[in-house]
Amino acid sequence: MISVGLTGWGDHDSLYLTKEAVKQKLPVYSSLFPVVEVDSSFYAIQSKHNMEKWTAETPEHFRFLVKAYQGMTGHTRGKIPYDSEEEMFRNFRLSISTMEEADKLQAALFQFPPWFDCTRENVRTLRRVRQLMGEVPCALEFRHQSWFTPQMRDKTLGFMREENWIHSVCDEPQAGIGSVPIVEEATHPELTVVRMHGRNESGWNASGQPNWREIRYLYRYNEQELSEWAERLRRLEQQSRQVCVIFNNNSAGDAADNARQLMAMLGQQVPAIPQEQPPEAEQIDLFDL
Repeated sequence: MISVGLTGWGDHDSLYLTKEAVKQKLPVYSSLFPVVEVDSSFYAIQSKHNMEKWTAETPEHFRFLVKAYQGMTGHTRGKIPYDSEEEMFRNFRLSISTMEEADKLQAALFQFPPWFDCTRENVRTLRRVRQLMGEVPCALEFRHQSWFTPQMRDKTLGFMREENWIHSVCDEPQAGIGSVPIVEEATHPELTVVRMHGRNESGWNASGQPNWREIRYLYRYNEQELSEWAERLRRLEQQSRQVCVIFNNNSAGDAADNARQLMAMLGQQVPAIPQEQPPEAEQIDLFDL
């Protein structure tokens, strides 16, 4: 089974064309897509109240891919607001427990930073993270090429299988050491994650520019690129029971259109986006003078 969704549900204006839809974004989103990536959890571990609300607002079949808090993946440069690593992980697991109990948690997504390279110390970090997460399904995404050099590719994939990591396959610009190639291989029989970051090479390494967050994911996949991915996804579907595809190329609002385009290519139903109904024309009584 292949599920297609987007990163977040708040910033996709093309999906919310009615006043009611603007007020009820998650319920509308969950009527159009079967899965979403929760990215707000990267910036702060979300309250159990938020998680309960989001779980309640979505249909039974809906799933959440929850991005791990930045302190858990080594992105945080400053002080982490927890007394210990154990407390931080405990709070994150508590926040996702509602989705787990409702069978709406697709996985926790651990995206490690571009400076997280393939070293013994970082391998130990990955083992430690997997230990702290217990039985929670966890997807792993690298941003440093050293994990997938010709010498390390098979060793990395083998390690992920041994440690029960779900592979997060990336489509992203090939822009130096801080990006990874497409590695079309599953590491878990239940799930493979695919994240579509776009191919904006110039914007990928523009973190020193003031507008880098606006341009990094500025990209619209063309029909040929999506067609190639449809074939890859069908092959990945032969390796794991579920394939979860997340479009993250939304700097210019392209993610939703690309996701719906891919769904159509895969032969999936593409639900209609709710539209404002035109006002009924007033009937004129010919005899009302």
